[in-house]
Order: sequence, then structure tokens, then C-alpha cells
Amino acid sequence: PGVPAIACDAELALSEIVDYLFDKGYRRPGFMTGARTLSTALGRRHHYANFWRRKGVEGVTELAAERYSAQAGAEAARTYLSATSPASRIDVLMCENDILALGAMDVARSEFGLKVPQDLAVVGFDNIELGGAPAYELTSYEQPTDEMINAMVAMITGKRDAELVVMRGRLVPRSSA
Repeated sequence: PGVPAIACDAELALSEIVDYLFDKGYRRPGFMTGARTLSTALGRRHHYANFWRRKGVEGVTELAAERYSAQAGAEAARTYLSATSPASRIDVLMCENDILALGAMDVARSEFGLKVPQDLAVVGFDNIELGGAPAYELTSYEQPTDEMINAMVAMITGKRDAELVVMRGRLVPRSSA
């Protein structure tokens, strides 16, 4: 409280993502975490699990990547897919960010022969440019970065009160989910 910050509304974002995935028929969700030190990341995981629980789906499988890189996403996906029989696997993987998602998609397709989204749907967060490339077509959630930057500059220059500002982003559906 009292600390100025600009953030994307994680609760709203994850609600929109889970509604979208639920409406598409997914019922065995997984969540890939990165570094466990970021409060925004912890919030995303918490909201994701809560929204699935509200829809009657218990037990979101967690894949731990430990850091934010495509390699870490690939390693976490490889570990999970190697240890889990095809019949017991998740059907949708939400990743804390797009870089993790791209690494997970690469391993799922190239090493395990999975089709995205038929065998495993993948969703990221941030909507980075590479995620929209034809090789990935990653469904993602885009933070309102321009608006966030403008609000921060306005705070710094005294044109806006220094306060907590939470902004709405937007779901960017593509063929990965």
C-alpha cells in the first residue's frame, strides 16, 4: 500500500484466458512457472488455478522452469513429457510468459511429435513478436505496454498522482490454443 506501481490486471487476464480455454473444451490444465521470486508470476499461477477450480477442475499440474528462457521452457516440458504417459498428460499448458511457451512448444513438437493444439494447446503471456510468427501462432495475453509506459512517465513528471494503477490487457487468440 502506498507504493506507486503500474501493472496489468493479472486477475482479469487469467479469468479471460481460463474462460477461453474452458470454452474450447480443455479440462486438464498445466501451468509453467519461471523464477519463483516475481510477485506478478506468483499471482498469475494463483489466479490460473483458482479460475479452473471455479469451473470444477481441480489440480492444475505445475511445470517448473526455474528461469525465463526458451531453453528453460524446453527443459521443463521435456522433463514433464518424459515422465508422464500420454493418457495422463495435460491438454493445455499456460506459461508465465511467451519465451517459456516457445521453448515448450519446440520440445513438444520436435522431440515428442505432439501436434499443437490437437495434442497439447499452449498459451503464453506478453504477446512478443516471435510468438505471432507462423512457426508458432502462439495464443497470448498482451499487456498494455504503451499505456503503462505513459502512465509511469506521467507519474515521474508529476502529471499524475503516484499511485497503484492496474490496467486491462487483451487476449490474442491464435492457433496454438
